[in-house]
Amino acid sequence: MKKLLSLFFVAALAMTAHAQFEGWIEVGDYYNPTETYNGSYFDMAPTNFYLAHTGAQMIYTPDLLTRMEGKDGIQIKYLNFRFHCESFEEIVRDAKVYLQEIDATEFAVNEDGVKQFFTLGELVAEGRYDIELLECYGEDQSLVMEIQEPFNFTYGKSLLVTIIFDAEDDDNCTMGSDYAPFYTSGIRGKAMTYTDNWTSFVDYAMGDHFPDATAMLGCGTNVELPVTEIGYTYGRMLGDVNGDENVSIMDVNSLINYLLSGDPTDLCLVNADVYEDGKVSIADVTSLINLLLNQN
Repeated sequence: MKKLLSLFFVAALAMTAHAQFEGWIEVGDYYNPTETYNGSYFDMAPTNFYLAHTGAQMIYTPDLLTRMEGKDGIQIKYLNFRFHCESFEEIVRDAKVYLQEIDATEFAVNEDGVKQFFTLGELVAEGRYDIELLECYGEDQSLVMEIQEPFNFTYGKSLLVTIIFDAEDDDNCTMGSDYAPFYTSGIRGKAMTYTDNWTSFVDYAMGDHFPDATAMLGCGTNVELPVTEIGYTYGRMLGDVNGDENVSIMDVNSLINYLLSGDPTDLCLVNADVYEDGKVSIADVTSLINLLLNQN
């Protein structure tokens, strides 16, 4: 009987080895945001819709992405931003999203004290946005950026996001602060912006002034991160037996109960093979306890 159980364990792992799980991270209080930009349009990320051409770079550091810790096969799937609308305008923009893994946790500064943009990274999404702001007048809404090309991400790195919006001309813009993104109070200096009525951020990035970011070039250099929801998928989270996206003593209990009962209900067996020998056994309990002790 023990041999049959062992074969069942291996088969179950094989069936779930390529499973994809979904996760998400809120940077700021995404569903109940409270603070909107009320200063210069230079400081609005990921865009302001006040000028025809905008660009923003945002650094999401590892301390903001801790829910990804221990997960394999991470792929970024979407980026959502919150804003409050007091505009009647219809906004049409061509949008591009670039993603990049970086080791840095802040923007570099050159010998003259000028902050530096990063290179754009990998183009992962592009398309046209036609937003009828009248339909959400007086409401909080989401600006949704779906990632079209798979982007693999490694926890422990910073995620650099570059978002570019371009209108055909400066007629298609909002007035004043009628469009107000929500921001994460206290996380300042992790975003920089570019604004212009004539030149796209892509063209600016290919020009002689790049990567310099100054007010003379239409840049905001000390910007708070916008309230963001980052969606992703992952292959597995080693040790997360009960599937709560956290590795704790509760997973040890779940694993022991599973070994005693043989009942896999509500468990992620693909995460239970902590010893990584292709089966679930008492060796995984020992490995999981050691994993927890080493984490602490």
